[in-house]
Amino acid sequence: MEEWREVAGLTAEHIQLSLWVLVLALAIAIPLGLVTTHFQTLTTPILGLLGIIYTVPSLALLAFLIPSLGIGRQPAIIALAVYAQIFLVRNIVAGLRGVNADLLEAGRGLGMNRIQLFRKVSLPLALPVMLAGLRTAVVTTISLTTVAAWINAGGLGSLLFEGIARAYPAMINAGAIAVIMLALAADLALRGLERFTPTSRANRTVRNA
Repeated sequence: MEEWREVAGLTAEHIQLSLWVLVLALAIAIPLGLVTTHFQTLTTPILGLLGIIYTVPSLALLAFLIPSLGIGRQPAIIALAVYAQIFLVRNIVAGLRGVNADLLEAGRGLGMNRIQLFRKVSLPLALPVMLAGLRTAVVTTISLTTVAAWINAGGLGSLLFEGIARAYPAMINAGAIAVIMLALAADLALRGLERFTPTSRANRTVRNA
């Protein structure tokens, strides 16, 4: 019973840490994605840089941040938010650029200004692609957050590292299963959310007609 309480507590800690990562990641990715969409010359260098950063091993990036930020949650949140950028920014750009130009022209013909076009045309049509990027970022963040325990940031990674150190397979399995279940639950929840986007609802209406 005590072991399950520990797993539940670390799961809650893992969720909280992942949420902080996603809040910071979105705060960076949304403006960066909009700027990258607007200025096409920035697309290749920005997405290229984010792709290179994602290839850096997570432990190496955390170790790089320790001298300036120390250990604990702060460097973990920053590092993991940086890793999430490639999925978020790439899909924001892909979603917005994938909007049919004829639909935008039709909106202008109806007298919509730039903000109205974005809110009523571009965003609803781009939302499924954006949510797909968010889903990938969420699942990746939940998985990578386990590594944050290496610098005392907490979460389910604590079970994995402690289990490895003590050669305790049951502890390792408990941590691994909890992380997998958490990632699957998040993936299913966001897949369900995608079904309620305007585009998905419209597609279902057409199929059922």
